[in-house]
Amino acid sequence: MTPPQECTQTRFPTIARIVATIGPSSESPEMVRRLITLGVRVFRFNFSHGSFEEHSARLKVVREVARDMDRPIAVMADLPGPKIRCGKVPGEGIMLEIGQEVIFTNEIDQAKVEQVEGREIAIFPTTYPQMVDEVQVGQRVLLNDGAVRMIVTSDDNGRVQCRVTVGGLITTGKGINLPETNLSAPAVGERDWEICQWAVAHDLDFIAMSFVRRADEVRDLRRRLEGICAVDKGNAEQSGSRIPIVAKVEKPQAVDNIRDIADAADVVMVARGDLGVEMDIAQTPVAQKKIIEACRCAGTAVIVATQMLETMITASSPTRAEASDVANAVFDGADAVMLSGETAVGDHPDLVVDTMTRIIRAAEDRLADLPHRATPPPIFTQQKSRVAAIAHGAWHIAADFGAEMVVAWSQQGTSARFLSQNNFRIPILAYSSDERFTRRMAVLGGVSPLHRDPPGGFSEFVKLVERDLAATGWAKPGAKIVILGGEPFGKPHSTSSVVAHIVREPE
Repeated sequence: MTPPQECTQTRFPTIARIVATIGPSSESPEMVRRLITLGVRVFRFNFSHGSFEEHSARLKVVREVARDMDRPIAVMADLPGPKIRCGKVPGEGIMLEIGQEVIFTNEIDQAKVEQVEGREIAIFPTTYPQMVDEVQVGQRVLLNDGAVRMIVTSDDNGRVQCRVTVGGLITTGKGINLPETNLSAPAVGERDWEICQWAVAHDLDFIAMSFVRRADEVRDLRRRLEGICAVDKGNAEQSGSRIPIVAKVEKPQAVDNIRDIADAADVVMVARGDLGVEMDIAQTPVAQKKIIEACRCAGTAVIVATQMLETMITASSPTRAEASDVANAVFDGADAVMLSGETAVGDHPDLVVDTMTRIIRAAEDRLADLPHRATPPPIFTQQKSRVAAIAHGAWHIAADFGAEMVVAWSQQGTSARFLSQNNFRIPILAYSSDERFTRRMAVLGGVSPLHRDPPGGFSEFVKLVERDLAATGWAKPGAKIVILGGEPFGKPHSTSSVVAHIVREPE
């Protein structure tokens, strides 16, 4: 098997992972290869745009390039979720002025403006019929990502009447956010479920669930997904094949319930786009830190997303504030940072990824200079798990030994997750003979997964590691490393040993 592409590099990949959205600007095999080389480890497929045929073509490209490069690259399906939008608006749209009255109703198919006693009243249909029953007087209605704002003044007779507080142009399909309204819309609608079934059929690695409000919604989707997997896979050995769920936190209710959501989800995404619209913008950075801390306590991986290098959709460099934003996500302990339009439709996706990698590297170099003690997530110590205890012990051995790297055989990613959440600040090399779990480890901070056949014993594993380190240039003979594993290799939950090892010349 050919060594990973990093064989031309002497430095290990960054600790924080990069998630990139694939789209028209990045769907060619040449660009996918370049993005992977520059640091992308997870590709996000945004199902708010594009057809199944388009996504299938992109998936084929990612999988073929990753296979050719011998890289475990994960793929995430991002569900649109219950997004509420304005219905059809004629012409170039309707301009709303401060103080103007606006009505939302199910009684019309197209927006219009009426003259009532000398006043212009704008009337809009919506894509969510229950809105007229669930919005209450005094609550906010936000349109076009919060650019247009209004307050509900009346909710009688199947009509919601509002007064505009911040004006602007409204065109067909503009999003509607209702931050104070308890909506009855299901977290996973019919279109979302079709996407889930497609994701299972195409063996995707993650499903991102939009507009999560409660942990029960995550658990309900998991039950439904496991039902599909059980039918498709058909045997008990594949029970671990369920697709991990990424809970996207983009509503204030989710922030309030973040500890339960972090326990229920496999990964949490700080989706700051809608979150910044639905809550006070001044509270968004505080919410980000709260979410990351809750995920650390739960031992759950966390992605920070949205507008990280937004100006680079067209510009060749980010703003200083954007660079600081990426670095602060690293300082906060995010496992991954995500690019959206920057790589999907931007002018130079590869330059964006290269810039993000350099910012991450600079932040991590700074962290390496700071004193550090490992404090395992509370859930790990509460579980009294053998693997969790070994992973935490490995941190102390690595610190006392002066290790440059930690290496683990992690068949289903459990050891890798425990190691990642202990925040080693040194690279973690994780092996598995299961391609699915090898790909899924790609989102874990600090973890670089490798897919290999199981060795016959611990001594053979050590030899395999030394051959790979020599091929990649990640560690030279004489380097100190810590190795975790257990026999039989290839069997889940078999980790039982930790060894302080000095790298030898490969045989």
